[in-house]
Amino acid sequence: MTIIVGLMSGTSLDGISAAVVRFARDGARISADLLAYDVLAYDEAQRDRLARALRGGTPEEYCRLNFDLGELLARAAIGVIAESGVPRREIAAVASHGQTIWHVQGHSTWQLGEAAVIAERVGRPVIADFRVRDMAAGGQGAPLVPMADCLLFSAPHWRALQNIGGIGNVSVVPPNGGVVGVRAFDTGPGVVVMDGVTRALVPGMRFDLDGALARQGTAIEAVVEAALGDPYFAAPPPKSTGRELFSPDYIATFIAHCRTAHPAATASDIIATAVRLTARSIADAYERFLPEPVRDVVVSGGGAKNPALVEAIAALLPGRDVVRFDDVFFDGEAKEAVAFALLGYLHLTGDPGNVHTATGAAGPRVLGKLTPP
Repeated sequence: MTIIVGLMSGTSLDGISAAVVRFARDGARISADLLAYDVLAYDEAQRDRLARALRGGTPEEYCRLNFDLGELLARAAIGVIAESGVPRREIAAVASHGQTIWHVQGHSTWQLGEAAVIAERVGRPVIADFRVRDMAAGGQGAPLVPMADCLLFSAPHWRALQNIGGIGNVSVVPPNGGVVGVRAFDTGPGVVVMDGVTRALVPGMRFDLDGALARQGTAIEAVVEAALGDPYFAAPPPKSTGRELFSPDYIATFIAHCRTAHPAATASDIIATAVRLTARSIADAYERFLPEPVRDVVVSGGGAKNPALVEAIAALLPGRDVVRFDDVFFDGEAKEAVAFALLGYLHLTGDPGNVHTATGAAGPRVLGKLTPP
């Protein structure tokens, strides 16, 4: 058995998800036990600093942020190890995704969170920078969670695992798992537009809790249709996207389009329109690009905690069961941290971490770079 700490800071900029996971292997089959999970939430100053970095910064600002974020990632790792009760010497490695600052589709990617700082503070080996090897091999560098989806979360039937973090992404997994036949891609916005609209229109609110505001509004369909005209949605997989497309400028334009199309639109109407866009982008991606006989859709990430969004997705996918990851496995917020813990485990065993048919890479590759303690 091997115990790995997985760290993930996603596009929603909420905080660092940290998981302690014990892996065991029986031939080709890998099992994972979640021993502890925690979130180190960003405070407003940290969140604003990251958000500014996504819009631009000086070399000095990025240099400092890289080391400061390494300190935060180390703090998250130390905290979750303590919560697990596992002696630190028994942790084989810390697998850190870091924070994506920029992602150029099909070309390059950049994650911050200095691995050497994490290794120095935690005193354990650190595996980081997972995406670059796949991109060097001609892939998108994303999505990488499909390896966990097929090895850990498959079913006896075709299953779609839909993550709704800042960005939405789906993995289509064949019956009983295995890498052969897996496909995955980013469907478009997850909560990034919904949360951005909420923050812009409702002072003091970071997101629409339980979808309460969206339920009070009426979506403006003309705006949704226009937004879905962006070339990204029609582009066939493999494909990936991020905040470089769904940026603060995109959100400001989205709000302006809502007010132009419906001058009397309330904040709830505009939030409902953002929810509708997210749900439609997911459902449209399934109709365009998922010919497999998917029986159930397992949703995870922050968006899975928004009933208005989950219900909208279910209504657009008749004939498929839409269920929350939490109700099938464990807290869905931990899923991506567990996935990167798995990638760290595969790095140590010398096994590929990418599903190259999903990323578009030239072939399977061992992902990540190892920093010794």
